[in-house]
Amino acid sequence: MLVIDSTYPAADFNGRNGEAVRQVIVHYTASAFGPSLKTLTCGGVSSHYLLADPHDPGYRAAGYQELRVFRLVDEAHRAWHAGASHWAGRDNLNSRSIGIEIVNQARDDAGVFTFPAYGAQQIDVLIDLIRDIQGRYPAIGPTDILGHSDIAYWRKSDPGPRLPWRCLFEAGVGAWYEDVAKMAFQRRFDISLPPEVEVERAFQRYGYAPAKNRLGFQQRVRAFQMHFRPCDYSGWLDAQTCAILYALNEKYTGVAG
Repeated sequence: MLVIDSTYPAADFNGRNGEAVRQVIVHYTASAFGPSLKTLTCGGVSSHYLLADPHDPGYRAAGYQELRVFRLVDEAHRAWHAGASHWAGRDNLNSRSIGIEIVNQARDDAGVFTFPAYGAQQIDVLIDLIRDIQGRYPAIGPTDILGHSDIAYWRKSDPGPRLPWRCLFEAGVGAWYEDVAKMAFQRRFDISLPPEVEVERAFQRYGYAPAKNRLGFQQRVRAFQMHFRPCDYSGWLDAQTCAILYALNEKYTGVAG
């Protein structure tokens, strides 16, 4: 059951400048409930929603038992969660998105990432929350349910490879490829990968920002893999990754590649 709590308003947010809501951006907090709440309400950054972890000792110490979603910024306002970002030809996604922060203590130790699993209750509530949001904003399509790393791949890794995007898709939230199409493309790409310029167009067609250099290309591949091939997110382009990208484009844009 979706329980929304408005006890803790964020300090920093502003107007949407006339922009309509078009995306939902999912983040992890990289800290426990207490520090996450402080970060998101005391200035500098904010998010529309904070999804707690019911097993977090600090959450229970605060007197909560059932899993709640905390509304920190009203959806009518612009929260400061996306930062420098890009999707589908548009920059500055703060103005056109709703941010959801999930309490998850992922870590980055000098470039070595640790991604803890999300709890089953968290995923169930996340699905309910996104469905609830989509009911108010019908312009949000399947390819508009995104991770922070999708829209800012050059600097972000959240929500990481442990968010079960396929489970969300099977519950009616977000995008996923068709296995038959992916297998057909992979048979083709096992023989020869498409030219890199064609792959670049395919990434941009799906929504990703252009890659400025070789490092950026690999960072974008890594972000894509964390979303759609989480068993291996090395950042190296291979036949399976290309096949998934082309299958997604065929399904959602009508143009393979």
